[in-house]
Amino acid sequence: MLKKCLVLVLGLCLFVGVSSICFASKHKHSPKPGILLVAFGTSYPDGKRAYSFFEKEVKKAFPGIEVRWAYTSSIIRHKLAKEGKNIPSPVKALAQMMSDGFTHVAVQSLHTIPGEEYEYLEQVVEGFSVMPKGFTKIVLGTPLLYSVHDIPKVADALLKNLPSLKKGWGIALMGHGTEHRANSYYAALQYALWLKNKKVFLGTVEGWPTIREVKQELKQHKIKDVYLMPFMSVAGDHAHNDLAGDESDSWKGILSKAGFKCHPILKGTGEMKEIVEIWIEHLKHAYAKLGLK
Repeated sequence: MLKKCLVLVLGLCLFVGVSSICFASKHKHSPKPGILLVAFGTSYPDGKRAYSFFEKEVKKAFPGIEVRWAYTSSIIRHKLAKEGKNIPSPVKALAQMMSDGFTHVAVQSLHTIPGEEYEYLEQVVEGFSVMPKGFTKIVLGTPLLYSVHDIPKVADALLKNLPSLKKGWGIALMGHGTEHRANSYYAALQYALWLKNKKVFLGTVEGWPTIREVKQELKQHKIKDVYLMPFMSVAGDHAHNDLAGDESDSWKGILSKAGFKCHPILKGTGEMKEIVEIWIEHLKHAYAKLGLK
């Protein structure tokens, strides 16, 4: 890890230039704190509602503190760049904040689990933390699901945002999923949800459980009508296509073919106030580590 961070630091120095990132006068001025929100990213206009709501809630919690954004997905960044919308990577965003004179920065992950995207962000933050004449202090806030305490909190917050269920109705939530070990958080969250509501089923599009397991559970619980909802910060490409798309291999297509009546609700967790409050709790914990009065 240390070698990776040293390589990262050297790469950052070469990228932004020593003169633009090293501000020797930082100790001569009052602290300039800032917040960097880092998400996977989205190119869907509807998906951006979640980010706008999230930013509004962060600014309420941290009045007067400048808030900036970065996306970890290079695919999303390049797609947006073609549309004339430039969202920086975490590296570029932090380099710019350093050049702009920020002394204390809290970086908050908007990822759902501590998977590959989050680990990359950890390395970026660690690289900037050891950079000579860089930030006085930089800290990283954890993703939505991180500690064991997050799991029941997220389950309770999620249930408050789900529609009420009549007899024969259920809810299928689609998480992103990954081959990374952090995929286990989905199974843990499913258990926490079942402790409160046996008719809420959580699967993933790129991990486990899959739609196969979700369909089996729906059948066993004699569900006829299914609400389809994304368990992702935004209702983007996966929500519109893999979850609620008209194609035969979407969750809607698979479940409809199996005889279920599907009712999509395309609303990301970043639009759910109770869920956002958990992310902001993580940000507050990280911000406190900056040591500012």
